[in-house]
Formats: sequence, C-alpha cells, structure tokens
Amino acid sequence: MSLPAPDPPDPCAPSAPPAAPPAPRAAAPRRGFGRRLAGLLLAGALPPLAGPARATPGEVPIGQPLRDAPLRGLNGPSRRLADYRGKPLIINVWASWCGPCRAEMASLERLAWSPRAVPFAIIGISTDDYPEKALALLTGTNATISHFIDSQLQLENLLGASRLPLTVLVDADFRVVDKVYGSQEWDGAPARQRILKAFGASAAKTAAWAGPAPQRAK
Repeated sequence: MSLPAPDPPDPCAPSAPPAAPPAPRAAAPRRGFGRRLAGLLLAGALPPLAGPARATPGEVPIGQPLRDAPLRGLNGPSRRLADYRGKPLIINVWASWCGPCRAEMASLERLAWSPRAVPFAIIGISTDDYPEKALALLTGTNATISHFIDSQLQLENLLGASRLPLTVLVDADFRVVDKVYGSQEWDGAPARQRILKAFGASAAKTAAWAGPAPQRAK
C-alpha cells in the first residue's frame, strides 16, 4: 500500500529564522585598563569604587622603607630613587590620559616653586605606555619638576598605584609616611598642612606655612 504524497510547501509560509552567529570571544584585557578605569572614576564618569585601594604586587605600605629602583628620565637625566634619600620626597604618579592627573599638575608646579617651611623634593612618575605621549604633555605644560617613565609596572607596583593619580610622601629616612589617591590642590592650605604633618614639621612651622595659599597672578 502506497503512502499519500506530502503536501507541497506553502510559498506564503515564513521561512525558518537564520542560525544565530557564534558568540564573540571576550577581548583580552589591555595593559593599563585598570588605570584608565580609575581615571574615569575620579573624573566622575563612573560611580566611585567603594573601599580602599587594592594592594599592588610588591607594594611598599605606609610605615615601611621605600626600596631603591631605577628612574628613566623623561624631561631630564635618568637617576635612581635612592638618590633622593636624606630629604623628604613627594612622588606624584600620573598618566597623560588621566584627566585628574593633568588637573593637579599645575598646583604641584606652584608648590615646587613656593617658599617651604621644610625642604623637600618633588618628582613625577608617568605610567604611560608610550613615553612620547607623556613627554608631549610635559612639554606642552612647561613642566619644570623632574619626571620619569615607569617600565614594566615596576614603580607602579612598588608605590601602590592601583588608582591614579597617586601621591606618595616619603620622609628623610626613606620611609613611606602617606599615600594620597585622587587629584588635590597641592599648594592649597589643606594639602600643605598634610605635607608638613607627614614630614614631622613643628607646630610653629605648620601654622606659618599651612595658611592660605599666596594669591596667583591673573
């Protein structure tokens, strides 16, 4: 007994949906993605992260002596971190793509050129992947502070730069005494008071130097 022939296909029936394309592969994380994310957070483009900054591999915590490391010069000669031993030191860690980093650079320059109640040095460490971008920013802003470029995250990890900008205060005994994350007005009274407290200045010097910042020329 033969079976009935199947009905011919209906030309008005909808065709079967096309097969779904394969899911795209996740992109590998780029070097510096975390730092760029930190820059967006500090700029207010994203909600702020809760909790303290995460520790970086080999980070020197507050209260511990800073280890020596080579410093590759950007706008000046190369040196070593230990060359600054014996006098309080302010280390500013930044990147050219970081808006908050750029915002505080001018106040660091003013601080460097202002009279000081205690002697201290100021240097900058760029975490840029491309030295020419960092140097272009320094040239465009007429930077006079000595700046250096990090290599293979060595200084970034040593100082704890999981967020940018980061400013590390080191006393004359080469001990880390404070870490400040985020953009600051470094020649303003609150920042100057914090600097003097970190470097153990006397109450009289603190009162004299940590007052209102001098008027800027317009």
